Amino acid sequence: MIPAAFEYVRASSAAEAISLIGQHGSDAKFIAGGHSLLPMMKLRLAQPAVLVDISRISDLSYIKDAGDHIAIGAMTRHMDVEKSSVLAQHAPLLAHAASHVGDPQVRHRGTIGGSIAHADPASDLPATTLALGATYVVRGPSGTREIAASDFYKSFLESDLAEDEMLTEIRVPKMNGAGWSFQKFNRRAQDWAIVGVAAWRGANGSGVGLVNMGQTPILASSVSSALAGGASIADAAALAVADAQPSADNNATVEYRTHLAKVLVRRALEQASA
Repeated sequence: MIPAAFEYVRASSAAEAISLIGQHGSDAKFIAGGHSLLPMMKLRLAQPAVLVDISRISDLSYIKDAGDHIAIGAMTRHMDVEKSSVLAQHAPLLAHAASHVGDPQVRHRGTIGGSIAHADPASDLPATTLALGATYVVRGPSGTREIAASDFYKSFLESDLAEDEMLTEIRVPKMNGAGWSFQKFNRRAQDWAIVGVAAWRGANGSGVGLVNMGQTPILASSVSSALAGGASIADAAALAVADAQPSADNNATVEYRTHLAKVLVRRALEQASA
């Protein structure tokens, strides 16, 4: 299908992009890689009057060691996240998860910030950064604020981002040698996960994020709490859906997703604990 007519403007800086969004309000949308927004526009599920192109804001494309965390610019491409030596050393779970996003064409074009801002529960990187305890930095007319990943996702495709705000940075705590695993069950390699699991476990705790197990990316805090209380991996994995609200679709029933989640969480925790 063909999208509804829209106006196109290109921003050369984050400040200009925020200004343009402020001028047009809810009628405007940011576009970078476009892999989430354009399909919705073609189906007329989204009909922005103005697209603000932020794909050439180069100063928001970086991966930096920032002491106790890794700072990632929102415009950093998936392929750069996947291939980053800094992330391979300090947050390998995120680098590995990025390698499962779509196919090479998607990873060369799509951005980590776009994936997170879109807040799709079936997307790999929102759940992975949630499991890692990431913090998102956003900018708007009133300045900059930091949002914990656990507070960011509100409902289906909705986040704590205001209409005139822009996600500028993702801050991921260093894993400090913790074990990790990313499990993804899908029909084809480039498909959305029917169920996905991002998990880590170390001396200072654990984190488990679930993909496509609710209206938002899910932090399976019940699993981590059980592990902290001395539960076995099998017993902790049995709580995989305690914080989730799986739904049925053409790929899976609720019961099938529930079973998959428990199996994949167990496998992920076993690998992370090895």
